[in-house]
Amino acid sequence: MGKIAIVIGATGVVGREIVDQLAVHDAFEKIISISRRCVHYDNPKIFNQVVDFENLEKEEEYFKGDFFFSALGTTRKQAGSIEAQRKVDIDYQVKAAQLALKNGVDQYLLVSSSGANINSKSSYLKMKGELEEKIKTLSFKRIVFVRPSLLLGKRSDFRIAEKVGELILPLICQLPGLRKYRPITGKEVAAAMIRISQRSTKQRVGIYSLDELFI
Repeated sequence: MGKIAIVIGATGVVGREIVDQLAVHDAFEKIISISRRCVHYDNPKIFNQVVDFENLEKEEEYFKGDFFFSALGTTRKQAGSIEAQRKVDIDYQVKAAQLALKNGVDQYLLVSSSGANINSKSSYLKMKGELEEKIKTLSFKRIVFVRPSLLLGKRSDFRIAEKVGELILPLICQLPGLRKYRPITGKEVAAAMIRISQRSTKQRVGIYSLDELFI
């Protein structure tokens, strides 16, 4: 019997790829794409569910499955403030994870970030580190954190800093010692997450850095 995967952040650079790749994977029979707005899919294995992240406790019935993939995230510019960004990057994430755990999901996989650290001076990396620490306290059978660097892929919003990075970083990262910071595509991250999810392991918490994500 095929497995059920739940995906939040399904409209982002990595999330879109996760949904698409899960839909053609033989191990999965159903993919629940959870989003804030309606998304149309042609594949009958994919079910889109629009939810109100402010009232996730009312949406508990949609968090039932075997695997939970989280690619949810925003930027301070999109959110409007650090406080609003924290709500998406931490509060919504933790609440969704808690609902999944309550409903029997035993495998949790998160798109985090290279440099994630609760003690970081960067507010973004500090939030990613804080989220990881909160997730570790939840009793999932298995937890996976993937930590990519700059993500390459089609975005719904234009980010000048990331666009410049896409052009310059691949060149800079050819220099000695900088290869570990090279960009990676959303497609590669998604493929790595799904590949990792199918591995048999006794390790409860696994952290995968950039080099481990490339195929």
